[in-house]
Amino acid sequence: LLAAACVASASAAAGGILHAQGAASLSAKSVGRAGTLRLRGGQNDHQMDDREIARTAVFSKKNRLSMTLSDFMRERCLSNPKDEATKELECIMNGVQAACRLIADMVGKAGIQDMTGLAGTGENVQGEEQKKLDILSNDVFKDKLAKTGCMAFLGSEEEDEAIHITGKHGGDYVAVFDPLDGSSNIDAAISVGTIFGIYKANGAKTFPLVKGEAQVAAGYCMYSTSSIMMVTFGEGVHGFTLDSSLGEFVLTHPNVKMPKRGKIYSTNQGNLPQWPSGIKTYFEKLTTGEGESKTKYSLRYIGSMVGDMHRTLLYGGIFLYPADDKNKNGKLRLLYEANPMAMLAENAGGKASTGKERVMELMPTKLHDRCPIYIGSAEDVDECVKYVNA
Repeated sequence: LLAAACVASASAAAGGILHAQGAASLSAKSVGRAGTLRLRGGQNDHQMDDREIARTAVFSKKNRLSMTLSDFMRERCLSNPKDEATKELECIMNGVQAACRLIADMVGKAGIQDMTGLAGTGENVQGEEQKKLDILSNDVFKDKLAKTGCMAFLGSEEEDEAIHITGKHGGDYVAVFDPLDGSSNIDAAISVGTIFGIYKANGAKTFPLVKGEAQVAAGYCMYSTSSIMMVTFGEGVHGFTLDSSLGEFVLTHPNVKMPKRGKIYSTNQGNLPQWPSGIKTYFEKLTTGEGESKTKYSLRYIGSMVGDMHRTLLYGGIFLYPADDKNKNGKLRLLYEANPMAMLAENAGGKASTGKERVMELMPTKLHDRCPIYIGSAEDVDECVKYVNA
């Protein structure tokens, strides 16, 4: 009975939009025979046996008719019927969400399908040991984006060089992505995610290096208790949760706005001894309530930029990864980590800085360039940058 209830709860969490009419609740109570649950919803009671519980999620009609990501993209096309770029972005996002659905499924089954652990292929170009899911996720993302027919180049964290797409599948867009951010967490079943940015190639014959301001779309998909995709096209930020029963991302976070200031900071504080004195002073004031807000901040750190940024986007606060003695230019990659997150943050009312300039104003010199980053609520970032430059 308990196992059946857990299966139903997990299925609902994965779908992300379980609806309980009249504050409906599942209660494990005896109803005359073993292996049943009573679903209470308003004035109606319905007995469910363990098989029905395992395969049934309760959705309202409203939720079933909610706007999906596909609907959202189609509406953009209908609003701009003569804009070819909007139609191309719809096609690209079809590829992105197809890839994210597959990766979400692989992440969920990693522990039972021998997809955890190291791949045994050695280090990638970043000097990091590749996990099995790193390689699988990279292959999935490359395949789905290439098949859109819109891509000219693909730049991935897992590839030494950018991939040039020609022939019938060739297009005029560039996708840069980290196919599985935070993959070191995968064996512990902690949140991981995919980060992506999209910009025009403008007919380039070699991989074009551009500032983040040139992005036409950016987002991430977080794989956790539910799979949530946050995306921006330069006009606000919207969140879509994967409904596993429909196989669609459903709009659950329309027009996300980041609070101007939060109460949480997120960073690998184990690196504190290697940071500049100004940053050390900032943390001292932040943790004692002596900062500008006179509020004592709490530390929350997952070790996956997607997970930490998702919380920051919704609750406010600041995420930072400064340059230090070991990583002189910072650790996070500019093109496929910092820039997409910066575009999301700014379109939600936040800020993203290198400590010297906006992240999206920094000109890359190669695919895997790194940069320091201070990103989050506008007032928190402004305060932090003052100490960076002290």
